[in-house]
Amino acid sequence: MKNMKNLRIYLSIFAMLGFLSTSCTSSQQAGTASDNDGMNKTTKGGVIGAGSGAVVGGVIGRVAGNTAAGAIIGAAVGGATGAVIGRRMDKQAEELERDLENAEVERVGEGIKVTFDSGILFQTNSAQLQPAARTEITKLAETLKKYPDTNIVIEGHTDNTGSREINQPLSERRAQAVADYAASLGVDRSRMTTQGYAFDQPVADNTTEAGRRENRRVEIAIFASEEMKKAAERGEL
Repeated sequence: MKNMKNLRIYLSIFAMLGFLSTSCTSSQQAGTASDNDGMNKTTKGGVIGAGSGAVVGGVIGRVAGNTAAGAIIGAAVGGATGAVIGRRMDKQAEELERDLENAEVERVGEGIKVTFDSGILFQTNSAQLQPAARTEITKLAETLKKYPDTNIVIEGHTDNTGSREINQPLSERRAQAVADYAASLGVDRSRMTTQGYAFDQPVADNTTEAGRRENRRVEIAIFASEEMKKAAERGEL
C-alpha cells in the first residue's frame, strides 16, 4: 500500500508539472511578440515556483492525504532556487540517515520526510516518550539545529484499533510530545507545527497486525523556510 501511495504522489507531481507547463505556454502565447520566442529556463522556473505551492500542494494534499509528503510538495518553489534548496536538503538528509537508527529518511521534492515507528517512540495508548525515543529525537534535534532555516511539520498517526475519540487526541499528543522534547533540546519552537490524523492516513492494511504496526507512526516533514528561499534566490546558500 505504501508503494502504491508513493506512485500516486509521483504521478500527481508529473501531472501538475504538465499542467503548469501548459499554463506557461498559454501565457507565453498571450504575451508580446518579443515573448513569442519562448521562455528561458529562469522565467519558466519562476512561473512554476509561483504556482507550485497553491496548485501542486493542493493536489498532493488530496492524493497523499495531507501527510508530510504533501506539506513538502506544497512548499516547493521550483526552478533554479528549488535546485539550490534541494542540494542543501541532500546534505541534511545524509546526516539524518547516518545518525538515526530507528527512522526512515526520504528525500521528497525539495524537502525531507522522516518516519518513526510509534512503537519505538511510545508504549501502547501512551504519548510519553520512551528512553530510546529520546535518544533518536536528540540526534534529530542536533541536525535540525545545524540547519535553522527550515520549517518542520510533525504528524501523529494511529491504526484503526479503538474509537476516533481515543485515537484523535492520542495522535495529537504524540506529535506534540516529539515537538516539545525537540524544543527542550534547543530547536526553535516557532519552526515546528504539530498535527494529529488519528487513523485517517493509513500507509498499510489495517486488517493485519503488520499493517497496523506501520500505520502507528510519527512523520516529520522538513522543508525550506521563507528565509531559506530568499537566501537561495540571492545565491547565498
